Amino acid sequence: MPTVTVSSEVAGNVWKLLVQAGERVEADQDLLIIESMKMEIPVSAPSAGTVQDLLVAEGEAVGEEQALLRLLVG
Repeated sequence: MPTVTVSSEVAGNVWKLLVQAGERVEADQDLLIIESMKMEIPVSAPSAGTVQDLLVAEGEAVGEEQALLRLLVG
């Protein structure tokens, strides 16, 4: 199965993780929420698949384009 890396579109802090490694997700499902400039910005799955691993933790600061998690597509 191909792997897709999901990255942050903005700099901010990981406010809440909504999935765990090994969890099956659907396309457009929210995976985590980033807090940036007092706004909550959801990060969604680009396609259906299984969360391979999380690369960040709640409360962690992230930069724009930083990898957040890997998704096994299919």
